[in-house]
Amino acid sequence: MGDGVKVSIVGEKELVAEFEDARVFTRSEAKKVVSKGSVNIKSATRRRWRGIKHAPRLGLSVSYDMTEGEGYITSTIGPVDEPYNQGFLGGIIELGTPHSPPVPGLLPSLAEEEPRFAAACDALLAKAFP
Repeated sequence: MGDGVKVSIVGEKELVAEFEDARVFTRSEAKKVVSKGSVNIKSATRRRWRGIKHAPRLGLSVSYDMTEGEGYITSTIGPVDEPYNQGFLGGIIELGTPHSPPVPGLLPSLAEEEPRFAAACDALLAKAFP
C-alpha cells in the first residue's frame, strides 16, 4: 500500500463563513421572490375572474399563504371558501363542467408568472454567489 492521498484545505473557515452569509441572504431574499410571485399570480387570477356573471365575488376569494421550513419556502395560491365569497366555485369555474365551459384564471396566471419567477430566482442566485 502507498502513503495515500493527502488533502489540505486552505481557507476552510472563510469558505464556510461565506456560504453561511449567502444562506442567510438567500433565505430572506427568496421570501421576497416567492411573495412577489404569489402576489402577481393572485392579482392576475382576480383580474381574469372579475365580472363573471354567476360568480361575481369569486375573484375576491383568491388568496395565498406562504409556508417555510428548513430548506424550503412554498406558497399555496387559490380561492378560499369563506362565507362572504364564492371560493367553493373556483374549481368549477377554472375547469368547467359538462354543461358550462371553463373560465381559466389560476392556471394561465401561473403560466404567465413562471418566466418572471425563474428570472428572479436566477438573479437571486447570481447575487448570492457572484
